[in-house]
Amino acid sequence: MEEESEAKQSAWAYLPHGCLRRVFHLLDDRNRAQALLVCKHWNWAMNSGSLWRSRTITFHGHPLRSHKLEFQRALWSIKKFGKYLEHLEVKLSYLYNTSTTQNFQMVMRDVFSHLGKCNHRLAFFRMKHLGLDRSMWKNRVRVQFIKNLAFFLKKMGKHLNYLNLKGARVSLEDGCELLSCLSRMTNKSSVSEMNIEDFFHTNLHVYSSTLFQQTMSKFHNLVTLTVSYNCISDELLNILQEHCAHSLCTLNIKCRINDPHRQVVRGMSWANLAKKAPNLCVNMSFERVLKHDHLARILQVAIPLKSVSLRKGHFSDPSWIMSPTLTILLPSYCHTLQRLTLELNNSEEVLDNELLQLVLLCRRLLFLRVWAFLSVTFMERLLQNRAERKCILTTIHVRIYTAQQETRVEDSLLRDIYRKFKYLIDSEINYFVITYSVT
Repeated sequence: MEEESEAKQSAWAYLPHGCLRRVFHLLDDRNRAQALLVCKHWNWAMNSGSLWRSRTITFHGHPLRSHKLEFQRALWSIKKFGKYLEHLEVKLSYLYNTSTTQNFQMVMRDVFSHLGKCNHRLAFFRMKHLGLDRSMWKNRVRVQFIKNLAFFLKKMGKHLNYLNLKGARVSLEDGCELLSCLSRMTNKSSVSEMNIEDFFHTNLHVYSSTLFQQTMSKFHNLVTLTVSYNCISDELLNILQEHCAHSLCTLNIKCRINDPHRQVVRGMSWANLAKKAPNLCVNMSFERVLKHDHLARILQVAIPLKSVSLRKGHFSDPSWIMSPTLTILLPSYCHTLQRLTLELNNSEEVLDNELLQLVLLCRRLLFLRVWAFLSVTFMERLLQNRAERKCILTTIHVRIYTAQQETRVEDSLLRDIYRKFKYLIDSEINYFVITYSVT
């Protein structure tokens, strides 16, 4: 038995580096730290740069020992192997008071400083939902954190390809300063994918800021840009047309009811951008912006709209009538629309016919996700049209709202519909349909 045990130990100890690295890729930071101490052979393999190209640091505001140890191990790996880092994500979990934000700021100061000195290859950086406008961020802590982040972006700007600071919620001046750091050395940023949705404070009229427009003119290679609608203006679209038309493929826009969205953007600006950027697809998402006059101001016919999401939530307002949007606005995109998401509280409005006609008009529509008051027979009509090849849907996710507490009858009808079209669903459609009582 001893000889067999020694043989097994010897086999593990002398596995080729390639095999060891494949195993070590599956280990968390705790086990990696232990593997370093096993033997020189393992230590040598563990120091391979390929193992440390991607790191995720999760900062837990809750002071549990396990959380602290997890964070310390991640921090240890950054300091020891940070020179190999190409992909860094910082996740925030429950920053609930001024003490945790101050602690976070001090730790990230060390991380940013270390990487700024030793790393020359970071291409991906994501740190979402900072919420720097919240009261838990004392002013001096916020100022110092933004200063440290600016230093980091300035150092990494030459190599950074992906940046995601969604939900940072900074002032206009601070936000433009941070983005400008990416081009500080060359006056031209190499970033190709950028997410600055909710990057600025709520209620800021970013679209009217010449400072923001000057900052965005430094980005010449954008392929994917994600912004809030309060950034969109004729000037921004013209800047994208001038500097990024050769590369721009995806423009994601989020519009919320509490953010400024009353600006007028000319259809000509959209048309010029679409003409110069023929590969451009626009994805628009609306939260509680459902009144027809509001949407009509935003949804210009010239937008190359690929995806639209309209979310009303559980708010009830009789003036929010969806029928004109389904019958007048969205059919304008029947040649481009591929994804449609509707989350409505249409208890006072029947939309079965309007929605079905829209699906049939949009001959490129592949994805349909609907949470709304619908009749069960809507699903049968939809699947029948799909079986007759009158539409090409490949994904159907529907939650049928009902005001009744008991849904056994509707559930039984849905099962019958599924059995009727089972041959089609099983072979061609990602299908999920349920009833949901909202009483």
